[in-house]
Parts: sequence; C-alpha cells; structure tokens
Amino acid sequence: MKVNLLKWRKIFLHKKNRIESIKEKLSLNAVTDIVLKADSIVKKYGEKVAVNGVTIDVHRGEVVGLLGPNGAGKTTTFYTIVGFIKANGGRVLINNHDVSKLNMYERARLGIVYLPQEPSIFRELTVEDNILVALERREDLSQAERKIELVNLLKDFEIKRIQYQKAYTLSGGERRRTEIARALAVSPYFLLLDEPFAGIDPIAIGDIKDIIRILKSKNIGVLITDHNVRDAFDIIDRAYIIYQGQVLDSGNVDYIINSEKAKKLYLGEEFRL
Repeated sequence: MKVNLLKWRKIFLHKKNRIESIKEKLSLNAVTDIVLKADSIVKKYGEKVAVNGVTIDVHRGEVVGLLGPNGAGKTTTFYTIVGFIKANGGRVLINNHDVSKLNMYERARLGIVYLPQEPSIFRELTVEDNILVALERREDLSQAERKIELVNLLKDFEIKRIQYQKAYTLSGGERRRTEIARALAVSPYFLLLDEPFAGIDPIAIGDIKDIIRILKSKNIGVLITDHNVRDAFDIIDRAYIIYQGQVLDSGNVDYIINSEKAKKLYLGEEFRL
C-alpha cells in the first residue's frame, strides 16, 4: 500500500510540476499570441468512429464557432478540447504544449476554462461571493488586488447593482453574466462556451452576444459550439463545420455561408443571413 501511495504521489508531483512549467512559459507569451489547438483528433466508441482526424485552432482575441448537424461529431470534438473526453488519437495543444493527458481542472489552471450550458453558479451565494470564490484561487494577486479585480468584473459585466443578491434570485441573463465574470476571475486565455444560446429568450441572446464581444475585447479566445447557427454567425469571426466526424469546411462567416459544401450538407440551399 505504501509503495502505491509513493507511486501516485510521484505521478501527482510530476504532473503538478509540468503544469507549473507550462504556466510559466505561457505567461511569458501572454502579451503575444497564444493558440489552442486540437490536432488530428480521433474518437471511437466501439466500432463507431465519432471523430476522424479533426484539426481546429483558436487564437487569443478571436471567436470561433464549432458547428454542424446533430451527430456530426462537433460536441465530441468540443468535449475532447475541454477535457471531458479522452481521444483515441491526436492531441490537444496550447502553444504546442501537449495537454491531452490533463483533466478539465488541470487545463483550467493553464487558462482553458469551460462554461457549461447548464447553470454552474453557486445558488446560495451572492453574486459578489460567487466571483470572490474564483478570485481566491489567484495566488498572483494580493487581497487588495482581488478587491480591485472584483470591482472591475462587476463593472465590466454590469452586475454591480445585483452584487449582493443571492444567485438563485437572478434572471437567466444575470446568471450568465455572473458565471462568465466568475470564469474571467481566474484570468483565462480561452473560454469554451457550450450552447450559449440554447433555451434563452431573444433579449438574453443579445445579452450573451454583448458579453462575448467583451471577452474578445479583453483578448480572450472564445470557442462556441451551438445549434443556433444564425446567432452564432452574428458573433463569430470564423467557423469549422463538422460533418460525419470530419471538418467539412472552415473559414470566415462570408465564406461559410457561400460554401457549396456547407449549403448542401448543413445550412441548406436557401440559407440567408
């Protein structure tokens, strides 16, 4: 038993040191470009190949859509990047550092933060306390600096007026703003948004688009997967269309909406913005 504990402790310390080493190297590049890349991802479920050689990348300060019909493999690809799913082949890289073997929480420490479609807020905490919980993880900030960062986040996401409200009292749009402010409290390089436009009213959709524009202005790379293609096209810089487990086409919005392959197999021949 003691031998096993020593073995696992050694593995844990090795992984921790590797994460810290990557963090240090990324911080040196933080003023320049940082790239999140899924490289030749393959995922199989038994004999079924769900994803077959998908390669995508996201740069800081851009919004990228991962789109496609149901069952195409886009969600599997997305969850592989998040760290929910382990690929059978290929790698997930951040600035050429392989993070494929790291779980979701370890990837978050490297600045790859995932925000699920479902509510992830602490319901019994106030808006302010939800953000402070995340800020407490910032070892690079003093207590005074954390307070300053809190004030800035409350202001940037227009939630100062509700900072003392319990989270369970918030509207859908207020909750989403709080969740994203909390995600930004850990100073990520990338935010991965799962179905951000699903199940919310038109006003809240406009709210989410405004938030994504704020993220872009802060030089955060955003990867979106969503079924609501029109709203996605309104906010993204470029897109990858996934079809039958592969990248069918990729490019900026103007290119995609005029792509014969995308119109034939995904958007429809009559699609117009």
